[in-house]
Amino acid sequence: MDSVQTVSDMVGLYALNIATAIVIFVIGKWVARKVTDIAHKLMIKSSKIDDTLANFFDDIIYYVLMIIVLLTALKQLGVDTTSFFAILGAAGLAIGLALKDSLGNFASGVMIIMFRPFQVGDVINAGGVTGKVEEVSIFNTILITPDNQKIMVPNGAITGGAITNINAKPERRVDLVVGIGYDDDIKKAKEVLTSLINADERVLKEKGITVAVSELADSSVNFVVRAWVNTPDYWGVKFDLTENIKITFDKEGISIPYPQQDVHHYNND
Repeated sequence: MDSVQTVSDMVGLYALNIATAIVIFVIGKWVARKVTDIAHKLMIKSSKIDDTLANFFDDIIYYVLMIIVLLTALKQLGVDTTSFFAILGAAGLAIGLALKDSLGNFASGVMIIMFRPFQVGDVINAGGVTGKVEEVSIFNTILITPDNQKIMVPNGAITGGAITNINAKPERRVDLVVGIGYDDDIKKAKEVLTSLINADERVLKEKGITVAVSELADSSVNFVVRAWVNTPDYWGVKFDLTENIKITFDKEGISIPYPQQDVHHYNND
């Protein structure tokens, strides 16, 4: 009878420990999230920390706290945390080899935060993707493409290649190449292109404009057209200028040649 009572007590104690461990884990997870949120708000209030850095630190704080919570729950179950650390250290090499890509992405995330080639809100071209930076996490950078697709790019893919920060500077230069026919009036074409650029109020005239013959190509005389604009106006000016050039050239009788081939047919008869 005593042995049965002892077994019953042991089962009850073990069940209590399991329940306590679950409570510790659930409450600890909630506390970790709350502490992370509070830390995020404090970092955002600091003018020296932007969203990119704050979100990165959020992940680190949360995962560190969750490790502490997990170890506390395991200790409640009677697991020797000292031996747990020993086992974890022994398995570290194997885990590192298995997760080398993830660890590489983590290291790349640290590099992105340290050197800050971009921040949340910037439009970049990196890792073969062009989009607006929505979030930089410890393993991935989330980009929103111009057609509103959400793409998660591994940090390793970003730091492993060239990074183009498209709107890092307040001003950009619109570059166009416009071809006219060899029989057309070069001076007239140049005057038309210059007037079209000057007519656009978004063009920064004080930075100067360029309209010059750049190439005598196979079937056209090519002009290079350059004008500076504010970065938000870049695509609008480029699209409008391209359209207005075609419309005005048609009105002025200036041709825009396209590649042609002469086919000679020989009759053996």
